[in-house]
Amino acid sequence: MAHEMKKKAEEKMGKGLETLRREFAAVRTGRASLGILDGITVDYYGTPTPLNQIANLAVPDPRMITIQPWEGKMIGEIEKALLKSDVGLTPNNDGKLIRLAIPPLTEERRQQIVKHAKKLAEDSRVAIRNIRRDINEEIKKRSKEDHVSEDETKKLQDDIQKSTDDYIKKIDELLAHKETEIMTV
Repeated sequence: MAHEMKKKAEEKMGKGLETLRREFAAVRTGRASLGILDGITVDYYGTPTPLNQIANLAVPDPRMITIQPWEGKMIGEIEKALLKSDVGLTPNNDGKLIRLAIPPLTEERRQQIVKHAKKLAEDSRVAIRNIRRDINEEIKKRSKEDHVSEDETKKLQDDIQKSTDDYIKKIDELLAHKETEIMTV
């Protein structure tokens, strides 16, 4: 039971951390990042298709993203999808290539973005703690059913707490890195 419970907790906590990484990738920092285009789908002959599956995406410099469709006639659809998205950037279309200029962020906007990143991190911490609570409840229940000793149950709960602490630390490290990225001009 111990190995199974620990593995279950690690899997769930790992998924929570991965979700935070994806959310952080979509947070604008004032630097060009292809992560802000994740989740944008384009109408490709009637089928919603991820942008990166119909165009080459590039970051030629820290303040620019370029999008070059594999089919020239898709440029209008890509532009429409970008305008409808919540990316907040105006596409510049020259007929062959779309450029997204990343404007420098004001200090006030940087503070708002940091605040948002802190909220995402706190939501992840809460999710990790909820996983710990659920696993501990399951451990208690199964310990009674399987007649596991109190010492073994306590050791397993301590292991789950260590995993929780490790994942909280990883979240804090991701947040610190993201804050630095946002605040660096």
